[in-house]
Amino acid sequence: MSAAARVHYRTCPLCEAMCGLEVHVVGDRVTAIRPDRDDVWSKGFVCPKGATLGALHESPERVRVPLVRDGERWREVSWDEAFARCETLLQGVLERHGRQALTCYIGNPTAHSFHLGRYVGLFIGLAQLPTLYSAGTVDQWPKNVSSMLMYGGMWSIPTPDIQRTHYWVVMGGNPQASQGSLLACPDVLGEIDRIRARGGKTVVVDPRRTGTAERADEWIPIVPGTDAALLLAVCHVLFAEDRVRLRHLEGRVNGLDEVRALAVQFPPERVAATCRVPAATIRRLAREISDAPSAAVYGRIGLCNQEFGTLASWLVDVVNILSGNFDRGGGLMFGKPIAWGVTSLPDPQWAEGVRFGRFRSRVRGAPEVLGQFPLSCLAEEIATPGDGQLKALITIAGNPVISGPDAAKLDAALPQLECMISLDNALNETTRHAHVILPGHSALEQPHFDDLIPLWAVRSAGNFSPAVFPPGDRPQEWEILARLAGLCAGMALREIDVEAIDDGFFSAVCMAKGIDPSTLLPRYAQRGPERLLDLQIRTGPFGDRYGERPDGLTLDHFRARPHGIDMGPMVPRLAEVLATPSGKIELAPPYITADVPRLAARLDRQAAGLVLVSRRHLRSNNSWLHNVEALVRGRERCTLLIHPDDAARCGLADGRRARVRSQAGSVEVPVEVSDEMMPGVVSLPHGWGHDKPGTRQSIARAHAGVNNNLLAPGDLIDPISNNAVLNGIPVEVGPA
Repeated sequence: MSAAARVHYRTCPLCEAMCGLEVHVVGDRVTAIRPDRDDVWSKGFVCPKGATLGALHESPERVRVPLVRDGERWREVSWDEAFARCETLLQGVLERHGRQALTCYIGNPTAHSFHLGRYVGLFIGLAQLPTLYSAGTVDQWPKNVSSMLMYGGMWSIPTPDIQRTHYWVVMGGNPQASQGSLLACPDVLGEIDRIRARGGKTVVVDPRRTGTAERADEWIPIVPGTDAALLLAVCHVLFAEDRVRLRHLEGRVNGLDEVRALAVQFPPERVAATCRVPAATIRRLAREISDAPSAAVYGRIGLCNQEFGTLASWLVDVVNILSGNFDRGGGLMFGKPIAWGVTSLPDPQWAEGVRFGRFRSRVRGAPEVLGQFPLSCLAEEIATPGDGQLKALITIAGNPVISGPDAAKLDAALPQLECMISLDNALNETTRHAHVILPGHSALEQPHFDDLIPLWAVRSAGNFSPAVFPPGDRPQEWEILARLAGLCAGMALREIDVEAIDDGFFSAVCMAKGIDPSTLLPRYAQRGPERLLDLQIRTGPFGDRYGERPDGLTLDHFRARPHGIDMGPMVPRLAEVLATPSGKIELAPPYITADVPRLAARLDRQAAGLVLVSRRHLRSNNSWLHNVEALVRGRERCTLLIHPDDAARCGLADGRRARVRSQAGSVEVPVEVSDEMMPGVVSLPHGWGHDKPGTRQSIARAHAGVNNNLLAPGDLIDPISNNAVLNGIPVEVGPA
C-alpha cells in the first residue's frame, strides 16, 4: 500500500521575499512544491528558487553525518566521535596558543536559519572569542554603521514602503534577481507595476540596466562608487530650492545645518562629470522626489560594497528625511515585526555609547567597526606568524573562499590552521579545508519563522512552518552551537550541559526584555528555538504578554493558522525605535561626515579604464544553489557583460573568452556583449568558481564559472565601515 500524500504549508527560507509554499510529500519524498495562494503574505507569488527545497533536502551530496578529515581522506563518524575530535583540536590550540588564536566566521545563511539565527548570539556570548568575522563586511556593514549612528541601533535599518509609495528610487539594488534585500516584500516587480497604476514612477540608478530597470519607468546609468556624490547633489537641490520639509520630524532631528553646509559644496554641475549623470537629470530627480505625494529612496548592495559605502548608505536616509519621506506611509519606514528579533536586544558593549577603533587587527592594524575587522584580514591573520596568530577557525554556514574578497589568499591560508571546524551541510570550497564538518538539518527538517528579516518587512505578518520531515536522532543546530561555544570557552565536553546553557540563554533574553525568567521557565517543557519564538511573539507588539492581553498572539495561534497571520501595513515607529543618546535623529554623525573630504577628492580623479561590478541572477543565491540542476542548467550565466563599444575597443566578441585582470588576480571568462552595461563598466556574477578539488558538489563543478572575488583586492575597503569594495574595481580586459 502506497504512503498517503500530504501537503505542508511553509515559508521559503532562501531569501527575504519569505514566499509561502505548498510542499507536497509522499512518504519521505517531496513530489512537488507550489506557491501557497492562501498565504497571507505572498498570496501565491514565488520565484524559481523556492521550488528547489526538495532537491536540496534530497541531494545525495548533502552532508548528513559528521565528517572527520584524516589527511586528504574524509570518513563518516558518530556525533560523539565528532565532538570528541572538536574538543581535542580546540583544547590543543587553547593550551598552545591561548584564546587569541581562536576566531569564527558567520555566513549569510545564518540569518535565514530558524536555529542559527536565534542561537548564534548564544555562541558569540559564551565562546568569548576575541575577534569574529562575518559576511556582514562584504554585504551591509555600511547600513549597520549609519543606522547605529543615526538611530542608535545597528539593525534599526529603515526600508521603503513600496506598497504605498508614489515614487521609488532604487540605487544599487536589483530586486528582480534578489527579490529584495534589506527589503522584505513579495513580488517586487509587481509592486513596480502597481506604483505605475496609481500614477507613480520608479527610477533605477545603476551602472547596469538590470531586470528591475527594465520594469521601471526610468534607468539612470551611473559610474560605480559615485552614488554618494549624486545624493549630496540631490541634497544641494533640496536646500537651494527651499524643498527641505521635515514635516512631523521638526524638532526631532539634529545636524540639519551641518548637512546643509556639506551639500552646498556639491551642486549637480560639480558632480555630473564624475557620476556621468547630467546635472539637469540630478535636478529633476530631486524635484520629483520632493513633489511626489510620497517617495522612497532605497539603496542596497551596490551602494554598500563600494569605496564610499557608508557615505552612500547614510545619504539615502538623509534624502528621505530632508524630503519629508521618513517614518510616514509611502516613505522610508521601520518594520514592525510580530516577533521581535534577537538582534534587537540591547547589546552590553554599547551601554556607554558606540565607539569605533577600540582595538586593531594584529597584521594590518585595521580598526574594528561594530566589533569586526574586514573579512580580508582573516587570511593574513592566519598566514602571518607571531603572537596572536590565528590557529583555529569555526565557520558557521558560510563559504568565504567564494564569497570573500582576495579569495585566493584565504584559500591558501586555511590549510595552515591547526583546527578548523565547519557547521555546514556542504563539502564546499571552504569546508574542504576543515578538520571536522558538523552537518545541520535541511530546511525541511526544521521549523521556520523568520527572526531578522521582519525588521524590514513592508507588513507585520508572520507564518510558522513546522518541520516537514522528522529531524532524526541527532543534535539540532542550536545544540551544536552550544557545545562548540562551551569548547571554545575552555569547558571539557563532559562538563557541557546543553539544557542548562539554553535555560541560561533564555533567562538572559527574558531579563533583557524586563521579565523575571523564573515565572516563565516552568511553563515550557521543550527547550530550544520554539520556546524562544513563543517568548518573541508573546512579548511582541501584538502578543498576549502571557495572559495580560487575552486577545494577543502566541505561537499556538500561528500553529492553528498555517497560511499565516497579517497584522497590517507599516506604521510610524520612530518614537519607539530611536535610541540615540540625544533622543533625536543624528542627521550628521561626525564619524561619517568626516569622510566627505575623501569624496570631494574623488571628484577630481579621472577615470582610468574599465571598472568591474558584480551581479546576481534570479536562479542564484550567492554560492548556495549552484549544486541544484534545475537552477544552473540552460545557457551559461557566468559571463563578462560588456558594452559593445568597450568590446570593440578591447578586441572582444560575443561568445569568445576574455582575460580580466586586477591588482589581485586574473580570470578567463566567456564574453557577453550587451548594451545593458553602461560604457566603461563590465560585470561578473558573484558566487561562482566551483572548480576546486576536494569538494562534494558535482553539479556545481560541472557549471563552475569563475570567482569574481579573485579580482577583489583585500585592501580595497570603505575605511569607515570595513566593508569590502566589490563594485568599481579597476580592471584590464582583453582577449584570452
